[in-house]
Amino acid sequence: MHADGSADVLVRGAGPVGCAAALALRDAGLKVVLAGQSPATRNFRPIALSYASRLILERIGVWPRLSATPIQCIRVSQAGGFGRTVLEATDAGVPALGYVTDYAALSEALLEAAHDLLAAGELPARCTVHAEGQAQDADEKRYSQHALVALVTTDPPSRDTAFERFTPDGPLALLPFAGRYALIWSTTPERASALATAGKSEFLEELAAAAGAAPGAPLDCEAPVVLPLVLRVRRTRIGERAIYIGNAAQTLHPVAGQGLNLGLRDAWDLAQVLRGAADPGEAAVLERYSALRRLDAGATVRATDLLASAFLGSGRVARAARGAALAAFDVFPAPRRFLARRMIFGNSGLP
Repeated sequence: MHADGSADVLVRGAGPVGCAAALALRDAGLKVVLAGQSPATRNFRPIALSYASRLILERIGVWPRLSATPIQCIRVSQAGGFGRTVLEATDAGVPALGYVTDYAALSEALLEAAHDLLAAGELPARCTVHAEGQAQDADEKRYSQHALVALVTTDPPSRDTAFERFTPDGPLALLPFAGRYALIWSTTPERASALATAGKSEFLEELAAAAGAAPGAPLDCEAPVVLPLVLRVRRTRIGERAIYIGNAAQTLHPVAGQGLNLGLRDAWDLAQVLRGAADPGEAAVLERYSALRRLDAGATVRATDLLASAFLGSGRVARAARGAALAAFDVFPAPRRFLARRMIFGNSGLP
């Protein structure tokens, strides 16, 4: 703290993005105070961390605290139609496309690392970083889908391959997680509720039909929970001596698992912009941050929104268009490499 008891930066929100921002800002030489509590995590919630997020977590000293399952390959297909593509770590020139962990474990590791920055109350600061969660004063789009999240056991067990399956109702993802799969199934609200309350055998039968044979036969399911899906984007990510990052700036559809990864890039880039700034809350400094994040955030929002909506529908034309797009990615390596690196790094300066 400064002699008058003030800080350079106050970070509001002690979830993963807030803690990551506080740690990165401290490492950038700023006096940081972290206010708030880590959000409660009563239910299983899988998180897919990109390789870029691993780099960020390594640089702030948190990665060794985590247990995560690597994703070497992502197989993308559609139900009821032709077309598929395969993304591999070698396409992007990285050791893994991503890593799957539990949100609660990630939150605990980050909060433990940032524990000495936590304050009982808010202190005066020259800049306030909002990382509290849901974006306020944001443009909102509600999807005609809910997400059913669960932990699934299959035969054979999962290894290092993730499956992304486009169905007429929405995308279905199976992410490898310690020998099982983390399921994120976007479908109509009515069907999501019915699946969550269905008997286990009925649920597993429905899952097998939607997911196809590639992941293996589903044998068991645990902790199903249904979450509404919404897109919220704040029109500006800066205010008077204030910055909005993570879900306080944008909340995304879970397709392609970009939400938290985008928030961690927000946090990392913020620390790089504020490093060495004489006044971290100066308008010109905040404008530099906003300009730096505009392309990455905008492109990621548009991409996830497109994937969530453009691949819906069961008609012949819709299936043919999906199949053609997937087949094109499978045939031409350059677009596939671009997509893989774009999903990992966004438009950030990492690594």
